[in-house]
Amino acid sequence: MARLPLLCTFMLFLCLVHPNFNLHVSAMLDPLDFLALQSIRKALKDMPGSNFFASWDFTSDPCNFAGVSCQSNKVVTLNLGDPRAGSPGLIGRLDLSIGKLSALAEFSVVPGRIYGPLPETLSQLKNLRFLAISRNLISGQIPAGLGGLRKLKTLDLSYNQLSGQIPRPIGTLPALSNLILCHNRLTGPLPLFLSRTLTRLDLKHNALSGWLGPNSLPPTLQYLSLSWNRLGGSVDRLLTRLDQLNYLDLSLNQFTGTIPGRLFTFPITSLQLQRNQFSGHVEPVNHVSITTVDLSYNKLSGPISPFFSTVQNLYLNNNAFSGRVPACFVQRLLSANIQILYLQHNYLTGIEINPTAEIPLSSSLCLQYNCMVPPVQTPCPLKAGKQKTRPRQQCNEWRG
Repeated sequence: MARLPLLCTFMLFLCLVHPNFNLHVSAMLDPLDFLALQSIRKALKDMPGSNFFASWDFTSDPCNFAGVSCQSNKVVTLNLGDPRAGSPGLIGRLDLSIGKLSALAEFSVVPGRIYGPLPETLSQLKNLRFLAISRNLISGQIPAGLGGLRKLKTLDLSYNQLSGQIPRPIGTLPALSNLILCHNRLTGPLPLFLSRTLTRLDLKHNALSGWLGPNSLPPTLQYLSLSWNRLGGSVDRLLTRLDQLNYLDLSLNQFTGTIPGRLFTFPITSLQLQRNQFSGHVEPVNHVSITTVDLSYNKLSGPISPFFSTVQNLYLNNNAFSGRVPACFVQRLLSANIQILYLQHNYLTGIEINPTAEIPLSSSLCLQYNCMVPPVQTPCPLKAGKQKTRPRQQCNEWRG
């Protein structure tokens, strides 16, 4: 507090040096906030094509600056950069003085070229509810002190160069509803998420590892993306608890075990489980109303359930499914209710479809490399290869 008289003297000096400086500014904006904004401004500049800082004239009221809003002589909102799509953004570093904005509730930075670590002083912003600094060049580790921001609802640090582990205290934030850390270089295990308000968790495209326990994620989740990591282990007990999900992407990991049939009853619109090591039979308990289901590139086996015939885009390729394709799939495919039906690279033995049947132009069917000669010739993805039928020896060994 000993600095306050000096700060007030400094504000009075500004009034004398700059005739246009409003005398009421010092009373309107806290001096600590004034100096913090100056330091923040000095550490950043507009990239070519951006003029965000044009309004940041410290001879006028800072509460009228672009991206700044105030309440009771304190800065409560700081949105750095032009939010319009395609704006070039800012370049520079985030100054430590950001922690002096004690009333700050919302802090965001538009995509640009801001580099360096996140200031540790962010943990001093006890009133912060929204923190979003995405699509920049932020590096270093996530400050563990962010776990002390008990009012924080949204934390978005996606598309940066952050490394290290996700601090355990982040998982204990009581008000957190959106955690978006995708497209970074984060490693190690996931912390235990205890928040009962968490609805969105996006950690895709990192290098996270370890197993997920049955109680490691809260049942309040509606959006969960963990794709492109190194996570493993069985998740069937965990998934059965997450019955509020409307989006689930666990693709490109090392998850094992079975896929619970109850999962297909959840209000999910897109289910992405491809490129893991899931095994066993897949048995939905009823007709599946999910628009897109991708179970490709796993170790799934057994017959294909007719309950999947109500899926619009179905990827079951590159597994070990066997038996005949249920007739209901053909009916829905020919009536254009199924748009994508990929069954290639399995051990299927038949499908009841007329060789002269005309598959709608809006639909795609691939049957290559199964234990049958495809009764209809349809274009397949290039990855399916050129072989129409699986070698008889492989089919005999599978049956044996």
